[in-house]
Amino acid sequence: MQHDLIAQARTWLAEDPDPETRGELGALIEAGDTQELAARFAGTLQFGTAGLRGELGAGPMRMNRSVVIRAAAGLAAYLKAQGEEGGLVVIGYDARYKSEDFARDTAAVMLGAGLRAAVLPRPLPTPVLAYAIRHLGAVAGVEVTASHNPPRDNGYKVYLGDGSQIVPPADGEIAAAIDAVGPLDGVARPEDGWQTLGEEVLGAYLARTDAVLDAGSPRTARTVYTAMHGVGTSVLTAAFDRAGFPAPVLVAEQAEPDPAFPTVAFPNPEEPGAMDLAFATARRSAPDLIIANDPDADRCAVAVPDTATEGGWRMLRGDEVGALLAAHLVERGASGVFAESIVSSSLLGRIAEKAGLGYEETLTGFKWIARVDGLRYGYEEALGYCVDPEGVRDKDGITAALLVAELASVLKEQGRTLLDLLDDLALTHGLHATDQLSVRVEDLSVIADAMARLREQPPTALAGLAVTSAEDLSRGTDKLPPTDGLRYHLEGARVIVRPSGTEPKLKCYLEVVVPVADAAGLPAARARGAELLAGIKRDLAAAAGI
Repeated sequence: MQHDLIAQARTWLAEDPDPETRGELGALIEAGDTQELAARFAGTLQFGTAGLRGELGAGPMRMNRSVVIRAAAGLAAYLKAQGEEGGLVVIGYDARYKSEDFARDTAAVMLGAGLRAAVLPRPLPTPVLAYAIRHLGAVAGVEVTASHNPPRDNGYKVYLGDGSQIVPPADGEIAAAIDAVGPLDGVARPEDGWQTLGEEVLGAYLARTDAVLDAGSPRTARTVYTAMHGVGTSVLTAAFDRAGFPAPVLVAEQAEPDPAFPTVAFPNPEEPGAMDLAFATARRSAPDLIIANDPDADRCAVAVPDTATEGGWRMLRGDEVGALLAAHLVERGASGVFAESIVSSSLLGRIAEKAGLGYEETLTGFKWIARVDGLRYGYEEALGYCVDPEGVRDKDGITAALLVAELASVLKEQGRTLLDLLDDLALTHGLHATDQLSVRVEDLSVIADAMARLREQPPTALAGLAVTSAEDLSRGTDKLPPTDGLRYHLEGARVIVRPSGTEPKLKCYLEVVVPVADAAGLPAARARGAELLAGIKRDLAAAAGI
């Protein structure tokens, strides 16, 4: 067994093109570290609808150049099997460790396989890549990013020619093609010959961002902005400048790309402490709102002044921003379909129904939301918003930020705030309060055990609310394909439990709806909502054994 493991590692070492991971793996072999080698050779990183994502390092269970070359070769084989020989593949990348190397390897493999390849000019937001696919008439796109994962991770996200991320069956077919790739020395990788795009592709994206705003709308909102050490600063500030908004005050410590993400434990605006520097900057400059992107700038977080909150600033939940943008688009006379994933607040459906607009629920992820027929607006509670589906069929933290700033400006002219509009929505549709129980694990069996326990012994009540229906989403529904998840409907509440598709987390999404008679009843409704959410969280954790 130990001999086989060492032999397997030596075989991998012999074809590893990266001196860094070769040195790392060689040292493990030399030291006879079978425990670490076993972890790295326990299988292979699985390619799925999120593409690839994992920790950087040597071996098939890590993200490295060997794994990426195989993934690119499999994708190229899939595209050729679809009749796309000679088609263009556009490749973008963020500023994480190895991202540029992975992008360059992908371009070389595409070229060697008889496709054309074009690489974005520098580390840029993921939505620029999603835009470029459609803009350039590409047959596919690849974005090298791990989004808001920890610094040691990287990832590989695949889009097809419609500009949307892959969904089944394409993911399985690409995975099979990757598995069929032989030795790496059989994968042609020319040294050059692919196109490096110029700044004009970014210019075209920025010109498109203007389309999300109403001509002549007020542009007075003042913002503090953080890129969370990612790639958003130059693009967002250019978009705000073009639109005529005041220049955002930057969180200086987080404005420039830095793959070490030195000021945050996790570079995700939702994580505790990640926004502390933004709040400190806002207390000095007193803006109307704070806007944050995640490191690849496809997500957008918003915080607003709130005297009732410690520190004077309150993060809005993704569901709150999702509802605010929907209300703003309705006010502007939007037509078409509003869509969201099943884990997002049911408030969007109520807003769409009252406005006479179409409404769709999808599985989790913009790979599903972006495919809704007639989509005008889509959002997901994890800070993702698609406000220009014809331009970017994915979440886009830049155009979402512009639309939030426009809404804040409109309200500012009326002497109102985003919180005032949230109150209006609560009075019209009931107070929709949401929360999440999220458990990060080292051992993935903890997640599997929790799901099994809930399937075998579903709760009959949570926080004193009776469970009126329990659905196992792995069986699919009349409107949804199968997915690993559980959905509970309660009297005035809803709970969804699912493993994260991109991180070692079990995620539980909670929503309660509390009727509100008038503005005087809002504080009591909020207190009741918070009490119910806390109770559901407590009882669900006990039921799941987490």
